[in-house]
Amino acid sequence: MANPEGRQKKVQVRPLRLLAIGFGIAAIVKELRLPREDRTWHGDVGGFVPYDFRPPTADRIRAALWSPDSPRLLSPTVFGVGWSVNLGRIAVLVRDAARS
Repeated sequence: MANPEGRQKKVQVRPLRLLAIGFGIAAIVKELRLPREDRTWHGDVGGFVPYDFRPPTADRIRAALWSPDSPRLLSPTVFGVGWSVNLGRIAVLVRDAARS
């Protein structure tokens, strides 16, 4: 598909997206190397990047996205590789900042 100037757009792979895809592949390979009965489909890659390929549940979604009592702004993602923003913690920080 051509842009208004008549030139074709180049496909750009953003570095973070490429990195996320790489971590996702590493997580899947890590699980597939385990015996079938030992696969949990959640853990971390490289001891740092969390992953979770289990079907999401309401409790895990709530824990990742709305946990105001947690000191963490980022929590392991509900599904996939990486982190989710803890909106509950942000709400507490905004509320506390507004009170000061």
